[in-house]
Amino acid sequence: MFKIKNLLAPVLFFIPQLFFAQYTDVINSNRPGETMSAYSVGKSVIQGELGFYGIKEKHDLLDYDGSGLGTDFTLRYGAFLEQLEFVFDIQYQMANYDTPYTSYKKNNFRQTVLGAKYLIYDPYKNYKREVNIYSYKANRNFQWRELIPAVSVFAGANFVGADNPYYFSPDGAISPKVSLITQNVLGGGSWVFVTNIIADYIGTDYPSYGYVLTLTHGFNDKWSGFVENQGYKSDFYSDSIIRGGAAYLLSANMQVDASISTNFKNTPSVLYGGVGVSWRYDGWYKEKVIEAKNNDRAKKNLDNEKSVDYQEKERRRKAKYE
Repeated sequence: MFKIKNLLAPVLFFIPQLFFAQYTDVINSNRPGETMSAYSVGKSVIQGELGFYGIKEKHDLLDYDGSGLGTDFTLRYGAFLEQLEFVFDIQYQMANYDTPYTSYKKNNFRQTVLGAKYLIYDPYKNYKREVNIYSYKANRNFQWRELIPAVSVFAGANFVGADNPYYFSPDGAISPKVSLITQNVLGGGSWVFVTNIIADYIGTDYPSYGYVLTLTHGFNDKWSGFVENQGYKSDFYSDSIIRGGAAYLLSANMQVDASISTNFKNTPSVLYGGVGVSWRYDGWYKEKVIEAKNNDRAKKNLDNEKSVDYQEKERRRKAKYE
Protein backbone atom coordinates (compact mmCIF):
# COMPACT_ATOMS: atom_id res chain seq x y z
CA MET A 1 0.00 0.00 0.00
CA PHE A 2 2.83 2.40 0.85
CA LYS A 3 4.40 1.89 -2.58
CA ILE A 4 1.07 2.47 -4.35
CA LYS A 5 0.50 5.71 -2.47
CA ASN A 6 4.00 6.88 -3.33
CA LEU A 7 3.29 6.24 -7.00
CA LEU A 8 -0.10 7.96 -6.98
CA ALA A 9 1.07 11.14 -5.30
CA PRO A 10 3.53 12.34 -7.98
CA VAL A 11 1.12 11.37 -10.76
CA LEU A 12 -1.65 13.51 -9.27
CA PHE A 13 0.69 16.41 -8.57
CA PHE A 14 1.96 16.60 -12.14
CA ILE A 15 -1.32 16.06 -13.99
CA PRO A 16 -2.63 19.62 -14.60
CA GLN A 17 -5.99 20.54 -13.09
CA LEU A 18 -7.85 21.69 -16.19
CA PHE A 19 -11.07 23.61 -16.72
CA PHE A 20 -12.68 23.63 -20.16
CA ALA A 21 -15.32 26.32 -19.59
CA GLN A 22 -18.66 25.28 -21.14
CA TYR A 23 -17.35 22.43 -23.26
CA THR A 24 -17.60 18.90 -21.87
CA ASP A 25 -15.81 15.69 -22.85
CA VAL A 26 -19.11 14.06 -23.86
CA ILE A 27 -22.25 15.54 -25.39
CA ASN A 28 -24.51 17.45 -23.00
CA SER A 29 -28.02 17.35 -24.47
CA ASN A 30 -31.23 18.96 -23.24
CA ARG A 31 -33.10 15.88 -24.42
CA PRO A 32 -35.21 14.02 -23.56
CA GLY A 33 -36.55 16.55 -21.03
CA GLU A 34 -37.95 20.00 -21.72
CA THR A 35 -35.58 22.05 -19.59
CA MET A 36 -32.82 24.13 -21.06
CA SER A 37 -29.48 23.61 -19.30
CA ALA A 38 -27.57 26.56 -17.86
CA TYR A 39 -24.36 25.76 -19.75
CA SER A 40 -23.69 26.25 -23.44
CA VAL A 41 -22.29 23.67 -25.83
CA GLY A 42 -18.97 25.54 -26.09
CA LYS A 43 -17.58 28.15 -28.45
CA SER A 44 -17.74 27.06 -32.14
CA VAL A 45 -19.51 23.79 -31.23
CA ILE A 46 -22.69 22.94 -33.17
CA GLN A 47 -25.26 20.51 -31.78
CA GLY A 48 -28.54 19.11 -33.11
CA GLU A 49 -31.24 17.46 -31.01
CA LEU A 50 -33.99 15.64 -32.95
CA GLY A 51 -37.06 13.85 -31.62
CA PHE A 52 -40.20 12.05 -32.81
CA TYR A 53 -43.25 11.54 -30.66
CA GLY A 54 -46.80 10.23 -30.64
CA ILE A 55 -49.65 11.89 -28.75
CA LYS A 56 -53.14 10.89 -27.54
CA GLU A 57 -55.71 13.32 -26.14
CA LYS A 58 -59.19 12.88 -24.68
CA HIS A 59 -61.37 15.78 -23.55
CA ASP A 60 -64.30 14.70 -21.35
CA LEU A 61 -66.01 18.10 -21.36
CA LEU A 62 -65.77 18.83 -25.10
CA ASP A 63 -66.17 15.13 -25.93
CA TYR A 64 -63.36 14.67 -28.43
CA ASP A 65 -60.51 12.22 -28.97
CA GLY A 66 -57.27 13.12 -30.63
CA SER A 67 -54.15 11.33 -31.80
CA GLY A 68 -51.18 12.37 -33.80
CA LEU A 69 -47.49 12.41 -34.51
CA GLY A 70 -44.93 15.16 -34.22
CA THR A 71 -41.29 16.02 -34.52
CA ASP A 72 -39.13 18.55 -32.74
CA PHE A 73 -35.67 19.81 -33.58
CA THR A 74 -33.30 22.06 -31.67
CA LEU A 75 -30.14 23.53 -33.18
CA ARG A 76 -27.59 24.91 -30.71
CA TYR A 77 -24.46 26.84 -31.62
CA GLY A 78 -21.82 28.39 -29.36
CA ALA A 79 -20.39 31.62 -30.74
CA PHE A 80 -18.30 34.66 -29.76
CA LEU A 81 -18.02 33.72 -26.07
CA GLU A 82 -17.80 30.44 -24.15
CA GLN A 83 -20.83 31.50 -22.13
CA LEU A 84 -23.02 32.35 -25.16
CA GLU A 85 -25.21 29.96 -27.12
CA PHE A 86 -27.68 30.60 -29.95
CA VAL A 87 -30.76 28.38 -30.05
CA PHE A 88 -33.24 27.58 -32.82
CA ASP A 89 -36.15 25.42 -31.63
CA ILE A 90 -38.91 24.14 -33.89
CA GLN A 91 -41.80 21.68 -33.41
CA TYR A 92 -44.29 20.38 -35.98
CA GLN A 93 -47.35 18.29 -35.14
CA MET A 94 -49.96 16.44 -37.24
CA ALA A 95 -53.07 15.38 -35.31
CA ASN A 96 -56.59 14.10 -36.03
CA TYR A 97 -59.54 14.95 -33.76
CA ASP A 98 -62.86 13.13 -33.64
CA THR A 99 -66.11 14.31 -32.04
CA PRO A 100 -69.58 12.71 -32.15
CA TYR A 101 -70.46 15.09 -34.98
CA THR A 102 -67.33 15.79 -36.99
CA SER A 103 -63.62 15.17 -37.52
CA TYR A 104 -60.87 17.68 -38.19
CA LYS A 105 -57.10 17.96 -38.43
CA LYS A 106 -54.41 20.19 -36.99
CA ASN A 107 -51.22 20.13 -39.04
CA ASN A 108 -48.85 22.98 -38.32
CA PHE A 109 -45.94 24.30 -36.29
CA ARG A 110 -46.59 24.16 -32.57
CA GLN A 111 -43.46 26.17 -31.85
CA THR A 112 -40.81 28.19 -33.66
CA VAL A 113 -38.36 29.98 -31.37
CA LEU A 114 -35.09 31.75 -32.11
CA GLY A 115 -32.98 33.18 -29.30
CA ALA A 116 -29.77 33.20 -27.29
CA LYS A 117 -28.70 31.97 -23.85
CA TYR A 118 -25.97 33.49 -21.71
CA LEU A 119 -24.36 32.09 -18.56
CA ILE A 120 -24.18 34.94 -16.04
CA TYR A 121 -22.85 32.99 -13.04
CA ASP A 122 -20.89 29.76 -12.66
CA PRO A 123 -20.16 28.65 -9.05
CA TYR A 124 -17.28 26.46 -10.25
CA LYS A 125 -15.41 29.16 -12.14
CA ASN A 126 -11.84 29.40 -10.80
CA TYR A 127 -12.69 26.72 -8.23
CA LYS A 128 -10.73 23.50 -7.76
CA ARG A 129 -12.07 20.74 -5.54
CA GLU A 130 -9.28 19.03 -3.64
CA VAL A 131 -8.93 15.37 -4.57
CA ASN A 132 -8.52 12.79 -1.83
CA ILE A 133 -6.29 10.13 -3.37
CA TYR A 134 -7.02 7.69 -0.54
CA SER A 135 -10.84 7.75 -0.52
CA TYR A 136 -13.32 7.44 -3.39
CA LYS A 137 -16.16 8.06 -0.95
CA ALA A 138 -14.67 11.32 0.28
CA ASN A 139 -14.60 12.65 -3.27
CA ARG A 140 -18.33 11.94 -3.62
CA ASN A 141 -19.41 13.55 -0.34
CA PHE A 142 -21.87 16.43 -0.29
CA GLN A 143 -20.40 19.93 -0.35
CA TRP A 144 -22.28 23.11 0.49
CA ARG A 145 -21.10 24.62 -2.79
CA GLU A 146 -23.44 22.20 -4.57
CA LEU A 147 -26.40 24.25 -3.31
CA ILE A 148 -25.17 27.28 -5.28
CA PRO A 149 -26.59 27.02 -8.82
CA ALA A 150 -25.19 28.10 -12.13
CA VAL A 151 -27.46 30.83 -13.52
CA SER A 152 -28.29 31.67 -17.13
CA VAL A 153 -30.81 33.80 -18.96
CA PHE A 154 -32.49 33.10 -22.30
CA ALA A 155 -34.12 35.72 -24.52
CA GLY A 156 -35.75 35.04 -27.84
CA ALA A 157 -38.84 35.36 -29.98
CA ASN A 158 -41.79 33.18 -31.02
CA PHE A 159 -42.64 33.23 -34.72
CA VAL A 160 -46.23 32.19 -35.48
CA GLY A 161 -47.73 32.15 -38.96
CA ALA A 162 -51.28 33.13 -39.84
CA ASP A 163 -54.11 30.58 -39.48
CA ASN A 164 -52.10 28.36 -37.16
CA PRO A 165 -54.62 26.07 -35.36
CA TYR A 166 -52.28 25.70 -32.36
CA TYR A 167 -52.25 29.47 -31.79
CA PHE A 168 -54.98 31.42 -29.99
CA SER A 169 -55.36 34.00 -32.77
CA PRO A 170 -55.84 33.52 -36.54
CA ASP A 171 -53.32 36.29 -37.19
CA GLY A 172 -49.61 35.60 -37.25
CA ALA A 173 -47.43 37.21 -34.60
CA ILE A 174 -43.91 37.64 -33.30
CA SER A 175 -43.68 37.79 -29.52
CA PRO A 176 -40.85 37.71 -26.94
CA LYS A 177 -39.92 34.73 -24.79
CA VAL A 178 -37.57 34.90 -21.77
CA SER A 179 -36.35 32.30 -19.28
CA LEU A 180 -34.36 32.20 -16.06
CA ILE A 181 -32.31 29.01 -15.82
CA THR A 182 -30.58 27.51 -12.79
CA GLN A 183 -28.55 24.31 -12.56
CA ASN A 184 -27.11 22.44 -9.56
CA VAL A 185 -24.59 19.62 -9.82
CA LEU A 186 -25.08 17.28 -6.85
CA GLY A 187 -23.52 14.13 -5.44
CA GLY A 188 -20.13 14.73 -6.99
CA GLY A 189 -21.66 15.03 -10.44
CA SER A 190 -23.99 12.00 -10.52
CA TRP A 191 -27.12 14.15 -9.99
CA VAL A 192 -28.12 17.32 -11.83
CA PHE A 193 -31.11 19.51 -10.92
CA VAL A 194 -32.27 22.11 -13.47
CA THR A 195 -34.97 24.76 -13.11
CA ASN A 196 -36.49 26.90 -15.87
CA ILE A 197 -38.82 29.81 -15.11
CA ILE A 198 -40.46 30.92 -18.36
CA ALA A 199 -42.48 33.89 -19.63
CA ASP A 200 -43.84 33.21 -23.11
CA TYR A 201 -45.89 35.09 -25.72
CA ILE A 202 -45.15 38.33 -23.86
CA GLY A 203 -47.21 41.31 -24.99
CA THR A 204 -49.96 39.22 -26.65
CA ASP A 205 -53.57 38.80 -25.48
CA TYR A 206 -52.66 35.44 -23.93
CA PRO A 207 -49.22 35.53 -22.30
CA SER A 208 -48.10 32.26 -20.75
CA TYR A 209 -46.06 31.71 -17.60
CA GLY A 210 -44.55 28.43 -16.53
CA TYR A 211 -41.80 26.37 -14.96
CA VAL A 212 -39.92 23.13 -15.63
CA LEU A 213 -38.08 21.17 -12.93
CA THR A 214 -35.79 18.31 -13.99
CA LEU A 215 -33.77 15.89 -11.87
CA THR A 216 -31.27 13.74 -13.80
CA HIS A 217 -29.15 10.88 -12.48
CA GLY A 218 -26.19 9.27 -14.20
CA PHE A 219 -26.17 5.54 -13.43
CA ASN A 220 -22.83 4.91 -15.17
CA ASP A 221 -20.75 6.23 -18.07
CA LYS A 222 -23.47 5.29 -20.59
CA TRP A 223 -26.91 5.40 -18.95
CA SER A 224 -28.81 8.27 -17.34
CA GLY A 225 -32.43 8.72 -16.29
CA PHE A 226 -34.61 11.68 -15.39
CA VAL A 227 -37.93 12.77 -13.87
CA GLU A 228 -39.51 16.10 -14.66
CA ASN A 229 -42.46 18.29 -13.74
CA GLN A 230 -43.66 20.99 -16.10
CA GLY A 231 -46.41 23.52 -15.46
CA TYR A 232 -47.74 26.46 -17.43
CA LYS A 233 -50.65 28.82 -17.06
CA SER A 234 -52.42 31.25 -19.35
CA ASP A 235 -55.96 32.35 -20.13
CA PHE A 236 -55.74 30.22 -23.27
CA TYR A 237 -54.51 26.93 -21.75
CA SER A 238 -53.06 25.68 -18.45
CA ASP A 239 -51.68 22.30 -17.49
CA SER A 240 -49.24 20.34 -15.33
CA ILE A 241 -47.24 17.49 -16.82
CA ILE A 242 -45.02 14.80 -15.34
CA ARG A 243 -42.36 13.25 -17.53
CA GLY A 244 -39.74 10.52 -17.24
CA GLY A 245 -37.23 8.78 -19.43
CA ALA A 246 -33.68 7.65 -20.08
CA ALA A 247 -30.73 8.39 -22.36
CA TYR A 248 -27.89 6.22 -23.63
CA LEU A 249 -24.52 7.52 -24.78
CA LEU A 250 -23.51 5.89 -28.08
CA SER A 251 -20.26 7.85 -28.33
CA ALA A 252 -18.72 11.04 -27.00
CA ASN A 253 -20.72 13.02 -29.58
CA MET A 254 -23.97 11.05 -29.92
CA GLN A 255 -26.83 10.14 -27.59
CA VAL A 256 -30.19 8.38 -28.02
CA ASP A 257 -33.15 8.74 -25.68
CA ALA A 258 -36.76 7.79 -24.91
CA SER A 259 -39.41 9.38 -22.70
CA ILE A 260 -43.08 9.31 -21.72
CA SER A 261 -45.29 12.16 -20.46
CA THR A 262 -48.76 12.54 -18.99
CA ASN A 263 -50.84 15.15 -17.20
CA PHE A 264 -53.26 15.16 -14.25
CA LYS A 265 -56.57 16.28 -15.71
CA ASN A 266 -59.18 15.19 -18.24
CA THR A 267 -59.85 18.50 -19.99
CA PRO A 268 -57.97 17.15 -21.88
CA SER A 269 -55.99 14.15 -20.67
CA VAL A 270 -52.72 13.94 -22.59
CA LEU A 271 -50.26 11.09 -23.14
CA TYR A 272 -46.97 11.53 -25.02
CA GLY A 273 -44.31 8.98 -25.92
CA GLY A 274 -41.18 9.79 -27.85
CA VAL A 275 -37.66 8.85 -28.93
CA GLY A 276 -34.80 11.02 -30.07
CA VAL A 277 -31.16 11.44 -30.93
CA SER A 278 -28.63 14.19 -30.18
CA TRP A 279 -25.42 14.78 -32.10
CA ARG A 280 -22.69 17.40 -31.94
CA TYR A 281 -19.76 18.49 -34.08
CA ASP A 282 -16.81 19.84 -32.11
CA GLY A 283 -14.11 19.77 -34.78
CA TRP A 284 -13.81 23.57 -34.72
CA TYR A 285 -13.52 23.77 -30.97
CA LYS A 286 -10.24 25.02 -29.52
CA GLU A 287 -9.77 24.18 -25.90
CA LYS A 288 -9.44 27.24 -23.76
CA VAL A 289 -7.43 25.63 -21.02
CA ILE A 290 -6.80 27.24 -17.68
CA GLU A 291 -4.25 25.44 -15.56
CA ALA A 292 -5.03 25.67 -11.90
CA LYS A 293 -2.26 26.24 -9.39
CA ASN A 294 -1.18 22.99 -7.79
CA ASN A 295 0.12 22.50 -4.31
CA ASP A 296 3.50 24.28 -4.46
CA ARG A 297 4.64 22.79 -1.18
CA ALA A 298 3.94 19.26 -2.40
CA LYS A 299 5.87 19.91 -5.59
CA LYS A 300 8.76 21.36 -3.64
CA ASN A 301 8.85 18.35 -1.32
CA LEU A 302 8.77 16.01 -4.29
CA ASP A 303 11.64 17.90 -5.93
CA ASN A 304 13.61 17.66 -2.68
CA GLU A 305 13.01 13.92 -2.54
CA LYS A 306 14.22 13.60 -6.12
CA SER A 307 17.27 15.65 -5.22
CA VAL A 308 18.08 13.39 -2.22
CA ASP A 309 17.67 10.27 -4.36
CA TYR A 310 19.94 11.75 -7.01
CA GLN A 311 22.58 12.66 -4.44
CA GLU A 312 22.47 9.17 -2.92
CA LYS A 313 22.91 7.57 -6.34
CA GLU A 314 25.87 9.84 -7.06
CA ARG A 315 27.47 8.95 -3.70
CA ARG A 316 27.14 5.22 -4.40
CA ARG A 317 28.46 5.58 -7.92
CA LYS A 318 31.57 7.40 -6.68
CA ALA A 319 32.06 4.93 -3.80
CA LYS A 320 32.10 2.09 -6.28
CA TYR A 321 35.32 3.38 -7.84
CA GLU A 322 37.04 4.55 -4.67
